[in-house]
Amino acid sequence: MTKRKLIIAQDLDQKHINEITAIIPDWEIIAGRDKSVWQDHLKDAEVIAGWKKGMEEDFLAADSKLKWVQSWSAGVNNMPLQALNEKEILLTSANGVHAFPISETIFALMLGLTRKIHTYVRNQAERKWHHADMKLEIHEKTIGIIGVGAIGQETAKIAKAFGMNVIGVRHSGKPAEFVDKLYTSDKLDHVLPQCDYVVVTLPLTKDTHQLFKYEQFKKMKSSAFFINIGRGETVAEEDLIIALQEKEIAGAGLDVFEIEPLGEKSLLWEFENVIITPHTSGSTEYYNERLAETILIPNLKQYLTGDTPSINLVDYKKGY
Repeated sequence: MTKRKLIIAQDLDQKHINEITAIIPDWEIIAGRDKSVWQDHLKDAEVIAGWKKGMEEDFLAADSKLKWVQSWSAGVNNMPLQALNEKEILLTSANGVHAFPISETIFALMLGLTRKIHTYVRNQAERKWHHADMKLEIHEKTIGIIGVGAIGQETAKIAKAFGMNVIGVRHSGKPAEFVDKLYTSDKLDHVLPQCDYVVVTLPLTKDTHQLFKYEQFKKMKSSAFFINIGRGETVAEEDLIIALQEKEIAGAGLDVFEIEPLGEKSLLWEFENVIITPHTSGSTEYYNERLAETILIPNLKQYLTGDTPSINLVDYKKGY
């Protein structure tokens, strides 16, 4: 009898491999990040954890046995969602794994811009002692969190330690802990003028594509900072550049961009009031551990009982 197969296209610790083996002792487990490890098993795999670009050529073939994909990233917009949906393949994402590191990055960017840390780093390189007109505080200011998922909620929790007023924008409008007032997505333009910091944690969907255009930046306070750690394509980048040039906003902290890597000729590199990080806000030493223990293993246990994996199950209609 042919064994059922699970591909884990990541380098998991042996501890987690052992835990998974104990759950599915009769399965064949193929684990490893290198393509040569799993390439020949794609058509036979029932479950794949860790989608890699190019895999779809095999696992979407007519004779594929694939039934469930566990993404190793929170964003699934780069995956073949329509094809997966048509073949009725379940897809679960890595939402929630990033809540700690990304919320830390959000506040690093906010505090860096507020307390001029980026300016002082430049000055240090030049051995220049200069005040740089530093005067702003983050305490008791208003933060607008656009996308109140796991990352947004952790950000709201930290914001409360600074005594901040927290406004949230959420598609469902469902209340969230630590959020003082929550609005539905259609009220975005009402929220923006209230905020000292606008933090975008949104996934990329047809509804969020270029959600932030010049019109939205113009509605923000000229003293407000814009932080984007969600997806670059949620922002019309040229409009953001114009808004910065015209001083419609005070500055920006950007981890994601329309095209990555960010081109060397992009004007975003030149602004003194912009901090750029290379899509690393979710990087953490605990990434694989959290994904395995809080998402993959619990979902696998559900799957084995015949239930649909419920943690971060992607709704193909919504795109996340």
